[in-house]
Amino acid sequence: MSRAQRVIVTGAAGFVGSTLVDRLLAEGRDVVGLDNFDPFYAESEKRANLADALRSPRFRLVAGDIRDEAAVADAFAGGADVAVHLAALAGVRPSLERPVAYADVNLRGTAVVAAAALRAGVARLLFASSSSVYGEREGGPFREADPADDPISPYAATKRAGEILLRSFFRAQGLSVTCARIFTAYGPRQRPDLAIRKFATRILRGDSIPVFGDGSSLRDFTYVDDLVDGLVRAADRDLGFAVLNFGAGRTVSVQQVIDALERALGRKARIEWLPRQTGDVSRTWADTTAARDALGWTPAVPLEEGIARFVGWMESSGRCS
Repeated sequence: MSRAQRVIVTGAAGFVGSTLVDRLLAEGRDVVGLDNFDPFYAESEKRANLADALRSPRFRLVAGDIRDEAAVADAFAGGADVAVHLAALAGVRPSLERPVAYADVNLRGTAVVAAAALRAGVARLLFASSSSVYGEREGGPFREADPADDPISPYAATKRAGEILLRSFFRAQGLSVTCARIFTAYGPRQRPDLAIRKFATRILRGDSIPVFGDGSSLRDFTYVDDLVDGLVRAADRDLGFAVLNFGAGRTVSVQQVIDALERALGRKARIEWLPRQTGDVSRTWADTTAARDALGWTPAVPLEEGIARFVGWMESSGRCS
């Protein structure tokens, strides 16, 4: 395994991106981060995510959009061993309202990044795909060889299209690509709109929690440090073209998550039951055998511990006040 010494990270100021940047810098690597500070949530929070990185002489930040070829070329100037492409418009429900924007950013932006990687002589590209590509499924766990041709949201469709686009870069031009199908990441720095943080914030305020459906929906909640460990291992390994699941490998219900948050916060939740929303799948569940075999990766943080760490971050960062 060849350890990447210089890494480009798109979406570097986000939840997963900034956690990855900090991990890479802690290992002594050079990192270039690209982020456009999209107003999906507060820019101040994203800049706070990068506070430690910005103090490092081994980190360079490029403020720009992945659709801006000049900004992307700036980030890729000098080349790199690997690029980790995390930047995207996120979220299933918002994609139903803005499908054109999601296609433009998530697909055209991915093409711009891949083309820049080729021009800069980057050896390999790691692409953040999503468990949503599996669509509505019964049973499980989900395996990489399972069909992924029936997405139920524009967001899921753009992620699957990104995988297919990047396979063409591998087949036609030899760019090594690993597509990381990420399952419901959570932990410190989580976006305000994501379930665990949104629920925790509303519990602390005494507000009701909106739960869509009957609370039985199942998710494979994956702690961010486990996810980042998998991404680092994937970035360091040339697999040609590969698709790998990154999840905890077990499911929990939304109700179980609320119960765990109540225990960690020491407060009871008030639940507002709402109809299930279009675009939401009833379950996600990762078979992680391929990632274990290819990378030696095994997720280690159980849900209760992960939620306790998350609540500790909320307390230390003043978000419990």
